[in-house]
Amino acid sequence: MIRRTALSGLILGLCVLTSSLSLAQTPPASSEPPTVIIGIFHVAPGKHLEFLKFMADGDAIDKEAGLTPAQWYVHENGDSWDFISITPLRTEAEDKKTEELTKAKGRKTGFAAALEFRQFITSHTDTHAMGPTTVAALLEAAGAK
Repeated sequence: MIRRTALSGLILGLCVLTSSLSLAQTPPASSEPPTVIIGIFHVAPGKHLEFLKFMADGDAIDKEAGLTPAQWYVHENGDSWDFISITPLRTEAEDKKTEELTKAKGRKTGFAAALEFRQFITSHTDTHAMGPTTVAALLEAAGAK
């Protein structure tokens, strides 16, 4: 039996709501789906709440910059990751805007921010992926029917 804490239940509820809203959206009509960054996080023991607060601050800055904040998923059963985020790939101009807002709010940027982030995790990966899309669209792009 899976035992859930109040925190994971709350996060799961928020993720389900976010996921249901995103599932209602159809993939873009263009021939190429957008590129996203999928982050997989293994959080350091005892640092989960601090990690979430740190990432929530970043999401708030993204929102203030007019960018779509990350979609978050929380581990419930199976593999060893704690959280997964899915974020649209950003342009250099968007990165510059968020960096300026981050500095204006007194938060660290660059290597100092990377070191601050690493206190919350044991490991982390970022992967570029295309999507959302459908299997039918992938088959069409591959020239298969």
